[in-house]
Amino acid sequence: MHQPATDPRPRVLHLAQPVDGGVARVVTDLTRAQLAAGLHVTVACPESVLADGLRTLGADVRQWEATRSPGPALVSEVRRLTRVVEDVRPDLVHAHSAKAGLAGRLAVRGRIPTVFQPHAWSFEAVGGVTAALAVGWERWGARWATRTVCVSEAERTTGLRAGVRSRWSVIPNGIDAERFHPAAVDTVRAGIEQLAGIDPSAPLVVCVGRLCRQKGQDVLLRAWDAVLRRVPKARLVLVGDGPDRDALRQLAPDSVLFAGAVADAVPWYQAADLVVLPSRWEGMALAPLEAMACGRPVVLTDVAGARESLPPGLAPRCLVPADNPAVLSGAVAELLLDPLLRESLGHQGLRYVQSTHDVRHTAEAVAGVYRDLLGGKPVVPTECRESIHS
Repeated sequence: MHQPATDPRPRVLHLAQPVDGGVARVVTDLTRAQLAAGLHVTVACPESVLADGLRTLGADVRQWEATRSPGPALVSEVRRLTRVVEDVRPDLVHAHSAKAGLAGRLAVRGRIPTVFQPHAWSFEAVGGVTAALAVGWERWGARWATRTVCVSEAERTTGLRAGVRSRWSVIPNGIDAERFHPAAVDTVRAGIEQLAGIDPSAPLVVCVGRLCRQKGQDVLLRAWDAVLRRVPKARLVLVGDGPDRDALRQLAPDSVLFAGAVADAVPWYQAADLVVLPSRWEGMALAPLEAMACGRPVVLTDVAGARESLPPGLAPRCLVPADNPAVLSGAVAELLLDPLLRESLGHQGLRYVQSTHDVRHTAEAVAGVYRDLLGGKPVVPTECRESIHS
């Protein structure tokens, strides 16, 4: 249904595919903030938990059937998205991640101010001819992005080195400090059913993320035997689901627990002695920020956005090379054997995230991009400004 012409609220159309992980979190956080600010927010995405949650927030959700990766269905997906755009008549389109960015820019082709947010570049996920094609598309498609929003300076640099020419904004990811916060480890562990039967004093390592090549859980599992040799009682929990689940189970010893997909990862962060994210590539992963907001120390691979996620000076303790099980195992074991250092790192990370990666700052920065692209048209009506900061 068309929005009445007398409705003065700016109309924003978010396009989302994939509909899980960090992309879903960012879309949800932006939608919540923009609805509170008085915008008319529509989200086009496949039917999913994300879609249900956005409806609960009060967003106008349009079903857009689309696969996660490009394929033969792309033409029909673009056609369906074009119909959504024609019906919603947005003032601005915000396309999230590679697939929605591909279909969205093809559907709109610059006729409406368009924000493209890669959430890690498409060409990093593939190799060979496919990577070359992805780079070629990103270079070509940049002409249809009025603004490209990167979540880290490293992500922007990766795009520039690949020859992508755009008007850039760097807006770091943020977290909701009311949702992600410290809690007593013993109390939290006692409330997690999957941890029943595990020694409460066992050092617990938690990895939160989609079970797929990008997130590098296979690297962590290859490192795990070396960790156990130094910390025999250690236990590892993989939180999440994905296409690599069965293959990862074959690599995992008895000391590894697969928690599966969970509605809320907060208790797992709070229960951890150490949170590890061994990704092969990222833009700026949310998991380390969420873990630090829960007061937990982190070990992560030195990929795009990682250094920008950490307090200054923590990189030597918390960063390891990607795809290097030997170095990863050493870093994990050393922290598991040093509880005082873990506590110090947890406190430093908590203070840093609260001051630097507040989701409200992220929403305000995105609103600034929208104002610029809409020619100064207010995106936070005066009567709503007080409520968004309360």
